[in-house]
Amino acid sequence: MNSAASSPGESSLAPSAPRFVHLRLHSEYSITDGIVQLDQAIAVAAADGMPALGMSDLANLFGMVKFYKGARGKGIKPIIGVDAWIQNEAERDKPQRVLLICKSRAGYGQLCELLTRAYLENKHRGRAEMRRAWFEGGAASELLCLSGAMSGDIGAAIAAGNRDLAEQLAADWARLFPGAFYIEVQRAGHPGTEAYIRHAVDIAGRLGLPVVATHPVQFLKREDFRAHEARVCIAQGYVLADKRRPRDFTEEQYLKSQAEMCELFADLPEALENAVEIARRCSLTVQLGKNFLPLFPTPEGMTLDDFLVHEAKAGLERRLAQLYPHPEEREKQRPRYEERLKFETDTIIQMGFPGYFLIVDDFINWAKSNGCPVGPGRGCGARCGG
Repeated sequence: MNSAASSPGESSLAPSAPRFVHLRLHSEYSITDGIVQLDQAIAVAAADGMPALGMSDLANLFGMVKFYKGARGKGIKPIIGVDAWIQNEAERDKPQRVLLICKSRAGYGQLCELLTRAYLENKHRGRAEMRRAWFEGGAASELLCLSGAMSGDIGAAIAAGNRDLAEQLAADWARLFPGAFYIEVQRAGHPGTEAYIRHAVDIAGRLGLPVVATHPVQFLKREDFRAHEARVCIAQGYVLADKRRPRDFTEEQYLKSQAEMCELFADLPEALENAVEIARRCSLTVQLGKNFLPLFPTPEGMTLDDFLVHEAKAGLERRLAQLYPHPEEREKQRPRYEERLKFETDTIIQMGFPGYFLIVDDFINWAKSNGCPVGPGRGCGARCGG
């Protein structure tokens, strides 16, 4: 198998060479099918000497900050990804999945944009689905893509006996993610696994693509399987005793040790090596504790500070006209209000909050114009009339 080479600037792992890195983990933030508590998963990984750990919740990044902080705090490199729904253009009710992993800060931004677009533009039966066309034109240039194993379109084509289609799909994904697409193999106790692996490895060899071993972690320990099944039943509207309920998971989907994974894929050492290689290729650094606000649009030639003061003064004029209808009394009272307004706007500017106040002003005005109730505010920052 081919092993993707590291490019300059890509992060290395600990000197003691790891044997395997978990890239798939559905945490408690995978609302419908995950029960792994992030702090516990990080502790288990640290105890096993894992230098890195991946989190890949289903169609969301809700737990990213908690995972990032927790992993870094234990000396573990956090690998951030998403188990993404991909729209099935032929059968909309049978979506496929791929694993998208951030190589860098830019990749994290791309992943956020793709997820946002899926939630805003392409939800189906509660699933936020991405479309292949969205990955064109460099929109995912800082992401790695794993094929989804038997849950991906390549796996579905193999299961259907359509080997030619599977190879065509693999080639298309490789085109969308040049040098960043991996054929994914898993051994988690699902029927048809070995037949899938045999065909997938052969396709990878024919196309010159790397194969990577992953494990779809849904719970922490083997004995957690029944609790996980209960969680899934709640999401699906079944009870555990119902013999007709779907059984999509196995008791093998716990957080296996490096030794267990090495034993599981002893016949495919390259696939284990590529899991480690992917971890090396990823170097996501996130600055926490600082607000990053959207850049609020202002009239040409005006800064955020200028526009905030302009809007606040306009608001003050409206309020003074209501409070003091008589011009003489209004002018008499004006100095103390203007002094207070200057103090408040100066405070907001010094705190770096002009953009925040303009954004809040924008959606509050929209709410009032569209009949939505608006509260009085809660005093989280200096407040002035708008």
